[in-house]
Amino acid sequence: MASAHRVPAASAASDRLAQPRWTTVGQVARYLGATALVGVGGAHIWQYSVDSYSVIPTIGTLFALNFAGSVLVAAGLAAPVERVFPRLRKPILGILAASGIGIALGSIVALLVSEQTPLFGFMESGYRQAIVVSLVLEVATVLLLGGFLVGLSAIPRAPRPASS
Repeated sequence: MASAHRVPAASAASDRLAQPRWTTVGQVARYLGATALVGVGGAHIWQYSVDSYSVIPTIGTLFALNFAGSVLVAAGLAAPVERVFPRLRKPILGILAASGIGIALGSIVALLVSEQTPLFGFMESGYRQAIVVSLVLEVATVLLLGGFLVGLSAIPRAPRPASS
């Protein structure tokens, strides 16, 4: 004979408790990813200025643009988007995180290409300290901002303003 007792599903209270935890993890990944992205830009501007990449045609410009793009995207990720654009926070933050991942992956791909064949007439050789630091920061950026994108789906939608 079947029992009349039902096993309750996960309680609403435990769902509410899990929500902030994912949101917090996502926010930590967001800010650490933004920090790593600033590091990516910093490594490129260092090579641009200190390692004289500024004199290499096209490559020097790309290194300067990497720095500028990294800083702009990281600033957007660090900005209080939730407060300024509460209804658009998910798409804005999603685009910024995807842009940061694109900058980091683009840097990795460009390095790998420049090791095998000339890239805009420039060929990289060896893994000196600046390249290793840059690679570590690029991988960290991809992982952290990727984790943030996953956590972004856990952020609840902003309530619509009451119409009067």
